[in-house]
Amino acid sequence: MTSLLRRRTKPESADAPVISMVDVGMTYPNGKVALADVNVAIPAGAFVFLVGPSGAGKSTFIRLLIREQLPTHGNVRVAGRDLLRMRRGQVPGLRRRIGIVFQDFRLLPSKTVWENVAFALEVTGVPGIQIRRRVPQLLNLVGLHEHAHHLPTQLSGGEQQRVAIARALVHDPAILIADEPTGNLDPVTSWEIIQLLIQINQLGTTVLMATHNQEIVNAMRRRVLALEGGHLVRDEGTASYEREY
Repeated sequence: MTSLLRRRTKPESADAPVISMVDVGMTYPNGKVALADVNVAIPAGAFVFLVGPSGAGKSTFIRLLIREQLPTHGNVRVAGRDLLRMRRGQVPGLRRRIGIVFQDFRLLPSKTVWENVAFALEVTGVPGIQIRRRVPQLLNLVGLHEHAHHLPTQLSGGEQQRVAIARALVHDPAILIADEPTGNLDPVTSWEIIQLLIQINQLGTTVLMATHNQEIVNAMRRRVLALEGGHLVRDEGTASYEREY
């Protein structure tokens, strides 16, 4: 694994967090306030949970990080880049620094496991010789080398999520965002996915995981960002899913 993902022993900037939001607010055209005055600083190499009920603002939080949306006010910086000042042509470069894993896997159903991972490299113009070398490495990493020529429909839910994780890691991102990665999985498989995310994080990749899974958050005791009604109501290290009194 160390030969596949670049080990990050120091923050990419000694002075700046890898994810930063300062006084960030997001109000949609219909007047709905999705985020209100959110301030967050996440250092490189952290493993952070993003929790809160449906509609709390978690999805908006993530969309701002990948510059799918811009905030109504405030400043967002990711991997050393000011997202508000970023030109449209710079967005693809930003997104190569961020791997994203979703609850519903989002695999291409007509492509094999190998082709799904390779496609993420092909669309960014990576030479074929590099693709042929990197895809088997990634499949080895997630334990799917024997399933390279299977279609997604031939895989279990956990295996499909492993393909999605391999695809998210193709560019050795500084940040991995996992949006409800265990939402469609049984408890045993969920923990297998979490163990894989922990391994990736231990090499220095910053992991931000949005989840409703209280058991996982309570067991891991990592930093927790809790959103309610668009407000950041809690930012605690080594925390549980719900506030402890």
